[in-house]
Amino acid sequence: MMKRTLAAGLAALLLASAATLPSQAAPVKVGMITTLSGGGAGLGIDVRDGFMLALKQAGDAGAEVEVIAEDDQQKPDVAVQIADKMIQSDQVDILTGIIFSNIALAVVPAAVKQGKFYLSANAGPSQLAGQGCDANYFNVAYQNDNQHEAAGEYANTLGYKKTFILAPNYPAGKDSLNGFKRFYKGELAGELYTKLGQTDFAAEIAQVKASGADSVFFFLPGGMGISFIKQFAGSDTGLPMIGPGFSFDQDVLGAVGEAAIGAHNTAQWSPDLDNEANKAFVAAFEAEYGRLPSVYASQGYDTAQLILSASAAADIADHDAYHAALKAADFPSVRGNFRFGNNQHPIQNFYAREVFRNDAGVITNRVVGTAFEDHVDAFAGECPLP
Repeated sequence: MMKRTLAAGLAALLLASAATLPSQAAPVKVGMITTLSGGGAGLGIDVRDGFMLALKQAGDAGAEVEVIAEDDQQKPDVAVQIADKMIQSDQVDILTGIIFSNIALAVVPAAVKQGKFYLSANAGPSQLAGQGCDANYFNVAYQNDNQHEAAGEYANTLGYKKTFILAPNYPAGKDSLNGFKRFYKGELAGELYTKLGQTDFAAEIAQVKASGADSVFFFLPGGMGISFIKQFAGSDTGLPMIGPGFSFDQDVLGAVGEAAIGAHNTAQWSPDLDNEANKAFVAAFEAEYGRLPSVYASQGYDTAQLILSASAAADIADHDAYHAALKAADFPSVRGNFRFGNNQHPIQNFYAREVFRNDAGVITNRVVGTAFEDHVDAFAGECPLP
């Protein structure tokens, strides 16, 4: 009888002790929907690789983040099907990874309404930054207009007076040209939208040549940009090129080579940014993958770092606490200064970059100026979030 009583007392003591211990935080399950095939594959691969590098570097903490990655094939209907599966069957906590804004607009509103966090590692359509903002939606990259706004501002610094502008006919393309025009003070020699995925730009280049332009601004991500730069350089227009960082990023420069040297572009990140987090990231990415990182890779890396920082501060099962931890953005960004505004989009610097050949013979970018400091996107004031 005494043994039985002692055993019962010991069991009760153990239960009481266990109740006072902090609970083990649940692992975080992330659904990554991104473009891994077709002309935009390089962009999705870079986001994925930057994201996975951060988890690998985090060791045990990174192992507590489970990633399910699937290819959206750059098709909104495919992405919606993947998102439904990830939410209903895989029961992910967080979605991320979408490159193209038309796909984000097809996926994000329904996902956040179901109580899932969406952390954008790239697409930043204006519709989700203003009145369509949501407490469960964070953009870790930028609002679509931002790099283009910076390019418009820097075009003034370069003395361009008559710029011809073009972009693909989809949400990010429209945001792009609107962003450029918001800060550019010169005259437009012409403005046109191309087909998304287009690779033959002979007609557009002919229009540029006939327009009397003194420069050309273009946003053509991935394979589109590669085709345009090669064809534009071969057309002997002699006009300087300026664009957002996407138009002259590592995924593009490796394919176009010397044709891009001397071009200016603007971005919130550059491989030569002088901060410890960035130096470590660039070295680690090059060692892991054998190539320099792109803007997309830096965004994927920072998105993973944000998740790791939130998971260190809160349990994903406590939605409000995890939201607060995400909003705090308590991690060393490779961009340096970084914080979220009221619409949960970044407030950050935008740099002017120039394409050059570095001492190792690699064609890449270097910072030559600052277009904006602590830049707030144009739609933050329309967002009802506090």
